[in-house]
Amino acid sequence: MLAVAVAHFVAAAAAPALVRLLGRRAFLVLALLPAATTVWALTLYDDVKDGGTVTSVVDWVPSIGLELAFAVSTLQWVMLLIVAGIGVLVMTYCAWYFKDGDPGLVIFTTSFTAFVGAMLGLVLADDLLVLFVFWELTTIFSFLLIGFEPTKRASRLAAMEALIVTTLGGLVMFVGMLLLGQEAGTYRITGILADPPSGPAVTVAVLLILVGAVSKSAIFPFHFWLPGAMAAPTPVSAYLHAASMVKAGIYLVALLAPAFAGVPGWHLSLLTLGTVTMLIGGWRALRQRDIKLLLAYGTVSQLGFLTVVFAIGSRTAALAGLAMLVAHALFKAPLFLVVGIVDKQTGTRDLRELSGVGRAMPAVAAAGIIAGASMAGLPPLLGFVGKESIFAALLELAHGETAGVPGWAGWLVVAGLVAGSALTVGYTVRFLWGAFASKPGVEPTVVKAPHPAFTVSPVLLAALCLGAGFAGAPLTTAFAPYADTLAPGSHEEYLALWHGFGLPLLFSVVAIAVGVGIFLVREPLCRFQARTALPVTAEGVYRFGMRAVDRSAVEVTGSFQRGSVANYLAIILLVVLALPGYAAVRALLDDSSRIELVGYDRLAQPIIGLVIVAAAIATVRSRRRLRAVILAGVTGYGCGLLFLVQGAPDIALTQVLVETVTLVVFVLVLRRLPEYFTNRPLTRRRYWRVALAAVFGTAAAVFVMIAAAARTASPVSEAFPQASVDFAYGKNIVNTTLVDMRAWDTMGEISVLVAAATGVASLIFLDTRMSGIRRVADIPYPKGVEKQPTRPGRRVWLPGPRTLSPDRRSIVFEVVTRLVFHVIMVFAIYLLIAGHNMPGGGFAAGMVTGLALMIRYLAGGRYELDEAAPIDAGVLIGTGLFVAALAGLAPMAFGGTVLQSYDVYVDLGFLGEPHLVSSVVFDIGVYLVVVGLILDLLRTFGSRLDRQILRAEREDDSVSRATGGVH
Repeated sequence: MLAVAVAHFVAAAAAPALVRLLGRRAFLVLALLPAATTVWALTLYDDVKDGGTVTSVVDWVPSIGLELAFAVSTLQWVMLLIVAGIGVLVMTYCAWYFKDGDPGLVIFTTSFTAFVGAMLGLVLADDLLVLFVFWELTTIFSFLLIGFEPTKRASRLAAMEALIVTTLGGLVMFVGMLLLGQEAGTYRITGILADPPSGPAVTVAVLLILVGAVSKSAIFPFHFWLPGAMAAPTPVSAYLHAASMVKAGIYLVALLAPAFAGVPGWHLSLLTLGTVTMLIGGWRALRQRDIKLLLAYGTVSQLGFLTVVFAIGSRTAALAGLAMLVAHALFKAPLFLVVGIVDKQTGTRDLRELSGVGRAMPAVAAAGIIAGASMAGLPPLLGFVGKESIFAALLELAHGETAGVPGWAGWLVVAGLVAGSALTVGYTVRFLWGAFASKPGVEPTVVKAPHPAFTVSPVLLAALCLGAGFAGAPLTTAFAPYADTLAPGSHEEYLALWHGFGLPLLFSVVAIAVGVGIFLVREPLCRFQARTALPVTAEGVYRFGMRAVDRSAVEVTGSFQRGSVANYLAIILLVVLALPGYAAVRALLDDSSRIELVGYDRLAQPIIGLVIVAAAIATVRSRRRLRAVILAGVTGYGCGLLFLVQGAPDIALTQVLVETVTLVVFVLVLRRLPEYFTNRPLTRRRYWRVALAAVFGTAAAVFVMIAAAARTASPVSEAFPQASVDFAYGKNIVNTTLVDMRAWDTMGEISVLVAAATGVASLIFLDTRMSGIRRVADIPYPKGVEKQPTRPGRRVWLPGPRTLSPDRRSIVFEVVTRLVFHVIMVFAIYLLIAGHNMPGGGFAAGMVTGLALMIRYLAGGRYELDEAAPIDAGVLIGTGLFVAALAGLAPMAFGGTVLQSYDVYVDLGFLGEPHLVSSVVFDIGVYLVVVGLILDLLRTFGSRLDRQILRAEREDDSVSRATGGVH
């Protein structure tokens, strides 16, 4: 089952290549995957039809009992068919909805495919923590899909609104899941449902989980994010906001109902919120003129309806709920798809401007009418079957058959849902009239005939709506195993078109009659709604809260962040002094504390230490910025020498490489800064800074000495040499620690590097990483430089310097670059491969490669850098993260654990039998991230600053020529 979700993620990774190869037809290829998932789900019917459960468990972190557990029972089976089946038709629809060359098509295809995989993982998950991971993945991918057009403010706001609301609910839900898992003694969902715990803590846990469910399914007071999400393309609305993501919360309620429907607060919260949501959504839908927004509010209303049904917690309600869950997917998805066709073929969604569309597109209109009739609950459609059964379940609620719900409260819910059903009929008729009818006084809308394949998906879904209405008996058989997990009611539970005359049928007739009446008085009703609009809305409260947070952030930040780096550093140092410093003082006052001071182990140590101290003092006293940078570099190189003297060549190598890269970056930045620091006299504030630095340095030294002396147990590092050989298959303890024993830490560290690189690029230039790589062949020779002809087919190595003016070139440096570049690159590869047993590794190799690129840049300028690395730095960084993550997850495919290492000896004949370790793949990921980071820094502080300097020089020349050389 894990393979089902992973396959979609793999397809998402391949989607960009497919789009570049096939264009929008790539959707047809990608649709094969959910199609295969649908077929696979159908084959599981025999396993679940009698109440069975199909499970799959993959050990993830056995030491802490963390498993990737998946299960399919009747409820999951139904959701699986909805998610995968609707996904096939929506992806097929996308192949004609989009055009080749649409901006963002690659990102959309990738995000949509990945979302399908995340949704399948959510449905199949049998572990609370695994479910939460997929839950949050759906949030992330939905954010990308809603914000498909980032240049539009409405798309950005809608995406951010959905992200904040659903993430907030998800975090609350996560706390509830942790609490429930602890109380149950397991995080396996099947185990919890089989033996549900009880008690006040469980009640709190379940209510916290319900917060996440109602936020995800747009239930009041979180309902406002869903209409805003209609800024997304129509396929997103048809899939995420009708058939899949908003169903996640409903699915969670249905999943927990058999075990926790009797928990205090369950019925009160869900029945109240669901009823209010249905009424608010239906009422707001009646005033919408955008037919897509009308359906959005209708979706909110229907989600409230479904929440009430599954919250009842009876067998009748469960059977009706599953029928309505399927019916909603089958009628709401085609309605959104129809809206997309109308929008594409007419250019508008305003029902005041649409007229005669039904005559122009009869097949589309027929699909819309059938789906709309199902939404309104008209026979003989599945929507009618589901609604009749729901009314029967509501009567059980009203008769007091549900524990904890008095009869009068049940009748209130019945009245609310009948009124909501009448509103549903009203806005359905308004939608069909607005989208397809010929309106008096309105010119017939010009309609472009849609491609026949464009209409296949909505027509097929509408046909399923019609056909499923006659399949009451098979649906009852299929849904019964889930319904049997709940308490039976007084009514005979089965799905059918006809249950005879009774209150459920009367409720349906009343809802239809009142709904038609609401449509007939639509104009006066719209004016009444405008006059009686509430001054306070849930969305208004959300926006007020966000503005308050923004204002508070500005005020708090303004109190501390005043543009002074010295002040920022002082705050950090004071906090460190207040916490570890206090602990150090307590330890010094303790008579049992013993601090043993050792002057030095080798004579070189105090000598190097004195050099470091002298360089540090000279740095703070230097007035020239370049001199200060070089002296600061001396302190770094001194630390590297101390590491080397202490017997840590790997750490020394890394320190020296980092210091060299930092020194070059500093020098590049200094080109845009004044040569000298300000020459102000020492003030009280500067004396205070000196005192703070001295106190902090002393406190840090004392704290380190106390911590070292306080050790009572043997350090774990004593076992590292043997563990390095036994488990990581290497002799370099530093490298094996980084890529094996503490690989999780390294994964986090390279993620920080990615964040740092992105932050630097965005903070400095507020721009993308790369605005186009320019090759030297496309750049004209500078004036005064003689062009040297080359033989056809001969490629000039190091062509970048010819783009520089003669006074900026160094022939000696160019010759040296030609001699050492390839040597340095070979040395980097050696460090990468040999690092598992010798000093080196991915980080050091990346640094050396970065230095090689720096040499190319310094020799030939920004164009030479693009010649040396004609690739986006972001691609390198992203690829590195992906390779590292893949190296971590790959062992699971062979029955191992995350980040487990394997070794293999490869017989290469006369070349020998090299020893290869799988963790080198993780090291390659680290290597790519580091190279990408340095390339990012070079393009940020090198190439882009070069452009700024050149632009400034040209402006000065223009001013000089305009003024005749007089400034």
